[in-house]
Amino acid sequence: MKQTPSHPSSLILVAAGMGTRLGAGMPKALVQVAGKSLAEHAIDRILQVAQINEIIVVTPPDDQRMQSALAGYGSKLRTVPGGASRADSVRRGLQLVSDEAATILVHDAARAFAPVELYQRVLQALEAPETKAVIPALAVTDTISVVAQQDGHGPEFIEQTPARSTLRAVQTPQGFDAEVLRAAHAQLDHYTEAELEKVTDDASIVRAYGTTVQVVAGEQQALKVTHPEDLEVVSKLVTPTTPALHIAREAMDLPRIGNGIDVHAVSDDPSRPMWLAGLHFPDDIGLSGHSDGDAVAHAACDALFSAAGIGDLGTHFGVDRPEFAGASGVSLIAEAARLVREAGFEIGNIAVQFVGRRPRFAARREEASQVLSAAVGAPVSVIATTSDGLGYEGEGTGLTAYATALVYPR
Repeated sequence: MKQTPSHPSSLILVAAGMGTRLGAGMPKALVQVAGKSLAEHAIDRILQVAQINEIIVVTPPDDQRMQSALAGYGSKLRTVPGGASRADSVRRGLQLVSDEAATILVHDAARAFAPVELYQRVLQALEAPETKAVIPALAVTDTISVVAQQDGHGPEFIEQTPARSTLRAVQTPQGFDAEVLRAAHAQLDHYTEAELEKVTDDASIVRAYGTTVQVVAGEQQALKVTHPEDLEVVSKLVTPTTPALHIAREAMDLPRIGNGIDVHAVSDDPSRPMWLAGLHFPDDIGLSGHSDGDAVAHAACDALFSAAGIGDLGTHFGVDRPEFAGASGVSLIAEAARLVREAGFEIGNIAVQFVGRRPRFAARREEASQVLSAAVGAPVSVIATTSDGLGYEGEGTGLTAYATALVYPR
């Protein structure tokens, strides 16, 4: 039975490998690229394939981290611990596949950036009634030679060099008629250890079962992450896959701008000190607030958080954080700069303008800019204006600060 709208496909995502050659010290599918694990990158693309109605992720045995990382994907996705070998892991995934599945795709999480078109190409080939198995593959550009050692040891020598036109580099996702794949895996129970060693992918299992495997064109983007240098290659392939984020990768590398606004009322306590732009103004009544009320520093923090996309002032310094009660604006803006850099950004500059009758600021403008620039580790400029007597700023009962920050990815 082939895939139809009433009989869609299932996909087994093999993500159980430890990735020893990658040397990341964790299961390969958990390795991060651009803020997401390889498994998440793969799933984001799979979810865009309309024919696939369930995803079974085979996770590393005795490791709960992947289940936790994938918990937000909902009921369309289920997980199962893997086995001692790749074939065993796939068989465990097969046990969870719905009986309604007409076709089953098997994909390696290490090929996380296989494009949506590749899944669709495999599924389309499976629509032909006579086709039971399909694999994507790329033409080989290097000369490939079969080598052997004399007497089983010592130097290697070429035995033969097949014509490149007959060679293909096999990829995943590989697609199969569900009944054929289940039956082929069931035959593994009768394999010897030597025969099992020759099983490198599901296509080889199906071929050993006696089924012809069709080849379709592969994709360079479906490369397999195996060595550390492969991570550098795939990081250049990352493009947002969420429908709401159709932004070119190049755009993500451009500087980012954020805005912040902060409003504080003048305190009812005449003894409250006035701190603004990192400076103490002893002749003025201070601004109310959880910390020292420094609206200029607070607006600058919000602009930084906005530019980096990591929340806002309340997220990091809210009233639920008692350790920031009474904190100085200088300490908050220094911490905001640290958080932004920790998120992978460098700070270009911050510009702040506040609107209010008091304090008199012009004579201390340069001093304020120097204090805040030293705290941030980047240029900060502060200017002031009035509202011509209009509103709470004009009445002298409150003050507003507006800030813009520029950051860029490191």
